Amino acid sequence: MELRGKNTTLCYIERDGQYLMLHRTKKSDDENHDKWIGIGGKFEAFESPYDCVLREVKEETGLTLTSLRYRGIVTFVSDQMPVAEYMHLFTSDAFTGEMISCDEGDLEWIPIEDLLKLPMWEGDKIFLDLLQTAEPFFSLKLVYEGEILREAWLNERKIL
Repeated sequence: MELRGKNTTLCYIERDGQYLMLHRTKKSDDENHDKWIGIGGKFEAFESPYDCVLREVKEETGLTLTSLRYRGIVTFVSDQMPVAEYMHLFTSDAFTGEMISCDEGDLEWIPIEDLLKLPMWEGDKIFLDLLQTAEPFFSLKLVYEGEILREAWLNERKIL
């Protein structure tokens, strides 16, 4: 079987003008080490994007999402990865349950207006901005050399 790409999910859970963010600090070999990201992870066999994001959020936070909106797909291309990553991006504004500690880092509610001050991938800043717009669904392609964002394409239009 030829590997053509990997599928992941990422969800930004909102509460009172804040997003639940994960500061990735607990795994030394983590490609996201010391960066702040939303909640998500890799697909398991036969999962849909919805299956994956619901499972990952539950595993990493203890929360069960009761409202979910599929916002876009982000294609990551990097000279550090053998294949592209296709990240299915979601937002949620309703959940049940009690938060647990995460074995991948520290969970924290961050005011949306403060997000861009945090250490994160440059491309994440682009899609975080898109999440604040009325954009119904988008396709974003991000091309990296190491940690440097070299190109960005939004709905097939070059923006960087």
